[in-house]
Amino acid sequence: MDELIKRINELAKKKKSAGLTKEEAEEQIELRQQYLDKFREGFKQRLENIDVETPDGKVRPLTEFKKKNNDNIQ
Repeated sequence: MDELIKRINELAKKKKSAGLTKEEAEEQIELRQQYLDKFREGFKQRLENIDVETPDGKVRPLTEFKKKNNDNIQ
């Protein structure tokens, strides 16, 4: 992941200073997508490991809770 971020940053810096070739621009898009995919997978794994204590004292995995509707969200 560190090498991926390093290369993304190199391309971003070059884009600001000298511009990117078509191949570099395509590489930048691909690398950013790879980064987002890895980030989302890691985030999903973290959420799967979270437990929630309900008001009745039971501890349940976060994944058991589902959004019923958005009416309660302000």
